[in-house]
Amino acid sequence: MNASTAFALPDGMTSLPRGPRHFGPKAAEEAAKIVAGPPEALFGRLLADQESETTLLLALHVVESFLASAEAPAPQPLDAADVAAWTAGVRREIAPAVRALRDRPRETRELVLRQRTPLTLLGACWLDTVSQAATQPAVVVNRLFGHHWVLQGEGEFARGQLARSRRSLAQQHVHVPAVESAGFLRETEARPLTALIAAFHLALSRLPASFLPEVVGVHYAMAALGTDSLLLGDEPLLAEEDVRPLVEEYLLLAGKSPTGEDDRARMLRAVALVHDLEREHVRTLTELADRHDGLSLEGRVARIVERHAAFAGRQHRGVRVGKRRLADWLGDPDLDLREFVAQFRESRQMRTDADGSCRFLKSIKFGGPMFGIFDEREAAVFTEWSRAIAAGESPGLDFAPETAGDARFEERAAALRALRPARLVLEDAPVGLDDRHLLHRVVNVEQYPHILPVARRLAESGLRDAEILFRHGSGGKLTDASYFDYTPEALMERVDRVYWDKLVDPYRPLTEIPDRDEVVFQQTTYALGSLVDGAWAHRIGNLGRSDRRSDAMLFSIYADEMGRGDLAKNHITLIHQVLASMDIHLPHIREAEFLDQGDLPDHLYGFSLHQLCLSLFPDSLYNEILGYNLGIEMFGLGEMRLHEIQKLRRHNFDVSYEEAHLSIDNFSAGHARQSADIVVSYLEDVRRRSGEEAVQREWRRVWRGYASFAYFVEHHLVRQAREQEQEQQEEAELLI
Repeated sequence: MNASTAFALPDGMTSLPRGPRHFGPKAAEEAAKIVAGPPEALFGRLLADQESETTLLLALHVVESFLASAEAPAPQPLDAADVAAWTAGVRREIAPAVRALRDRPRETRELVLRQRTPLTLLGACWLDTVSQAATQPAVVVNRLFGHHWVLQGEGEFARGQLARSRRSLAQQHVHVPAVESAGFLRETEARPLTALIAAFHLALSRLPASFLPEVVGVHYAMAALGTDSLLLGDEPLLAEEDVRPLVEEYLLLAGKSPTGEDDRARMLRAVALVHDLEREHVRTLTELADRHDGLSLEGRVARIVERHAAFAGRQHRGVRVGKRRLADWLGDPDLDLREFVAQFRESRQMRTDADGSCRFLKSIKFGGPMFGIFDEREAAVFTEWSRAIAAGESPGLDFAPETAGDARFEERAAALRALRPARLVLEDAPVGLDDRHLLHRVVNVEQYPHILPVARRLAESGLRDAEILFRHGSGGKLTDASYFDYTPEALMERVDRVYWDKLVDPYRPLTEIPDRDEVVFQQTTYALGSLVDGAWAHRIGNLGRSDRRSDAMLFSIYADEMGRGDLAKNHITLIHQVLASMDIHLPHIREAEFLDQGDLPDHLYGFSLHQLCLSLFPDSLYNEILGYNLGIEMFGLGEMRLHEIQKLRRHNFDVSYEEAHLSIDNFSAGHARQSADIVVSYLEDVRRRSGEEAVQREWRRVWRGYASFAYFVEHHLVRQAREQEQEQQEEAELLI
């Protein structure tokens, strides 16, 4: 192997190669339809679907379109201090407008906060999956992941930035549904520009490895501007001074990189883009507030009608307003609000009775047919309007449709629809790829999204095959995947028995140590799996997927595997140290040169492929990931680890990787015990939500995830099981 291609610590990578991106033709068709549609649909797809190539292509469209609109200043900032000064100038520019928004009347302020919420509650979503097999253990990625760990409440999501922001909003009487709910954008009354900017943030979160320089720039600029903290009046978990060292480090690394000049320009362009977007959104919020403060009473009524009209349904029977039925008015997609309010003002529903009320006000009170439709503040507006009508006040019908941010939205939407992503290759994934080429594509899935259907089939095939151990798993040397009906007690009894009977009690110190070459070879059989350590969980707990207790628990395990941002504790760093101590210097697993490495055996690629394929489907294969996690975390204990440490020490090899797992995976309170607790926690949530029958159904999937791990480590048992089942099948055929 050419030494120039060998990977060496520390990993100073500042960007991944910008080669062609491969998508299937069907994904291109689907993406084109969504891009041509409303921004709400784009936002919804990017948020809800993290498992398809269509989503990745949408993300590519959005990110490239937005970046094309931005330019770094000339002359360009030279160092982190220059970037900070540049951004501080923009903050000084927008801060007075943001503070002025906080001083608006309560109703206007709440409207502004709701409008900003689609950005506030996305948080730093671009960090969700920046840590992955293709990017670890890069110095800058670990710095970013350390920030992610802090923003996620250090494993307690309720202490994280998004939860803090939601509490700040609630204190200011702004209550919106979960980001992932279908009505989120509707409840926030998001303007088209708001939805489109939010879609950019989501798009970047789907391609963070491909746009690493941009992630650095966006992350710094959003923290340094601090628009959300200014608007909410709270303190961020990460302020400018916390994030500036990231920029310093990135620019230092870029100065040593062959692509450094381009990477630096990309990072600065992303900073400029955030400056532009935050200016645009603050202007939009100001336009929105100005219009609302200037609304006539009829204008406020029109806003309420506009908000609720789409959900009025057809249940108003014969109620008429003017010459039209109310249902026809409200069902009209081109509803003329000014005309409707004028007609409604004169309708019998608004005529004041002798008791000072009217039919409409009675209908929205308790016991009326429309009770609960309007909130307290909306009901107060209608009451005020009724009194104004009764007093004979002149109508104020000079209100106009809401247009805040629309001009800029149209420009950005037109640019998005016109853009064709660079270096795009439309083709289905080739069939019959060998394991080396398949692994390369799965690791670099952002460059090869068309591999996703292949990865899905491979993951599901591995899970189906592993079910053979439901019947034969008790004979495993290190596992017991034989099936049993779930109860928390039954699971704990099983993991206790595996721990003592298979991992701990059989241990005896080696009396003979294999020679150096044999120890090195044995380590190479483990190394490929170690090079993707933790990858099975790298997409767990990201935006819109943190409501289960098990999400935070599994995210914490992944964070431990990555050293919580500390390079010295990062398990990918540790395995490279071990290999280097054996004079094994591989290219990074993300690099094309890894296809030609000759140190790691070909027949063991399946293990790493399986866990990487599982990781790409964290929603639809969530149960299986929980079970796989249980298997692999228990594997770090007992006889095998202790023997490996003994052998490595004898030959003066690095033992840090083995020792880290023996310690962190401990069965008392470490990952092994936590992994069992995660399963119990998840299934308890299922029981409360759906009942016992659903628990057993979900459990079977969890356990086949565990079995799929056992399938790759119990080679002898699997061969025996296949032979036994083949014999049974042949005997059954003879009887027939």
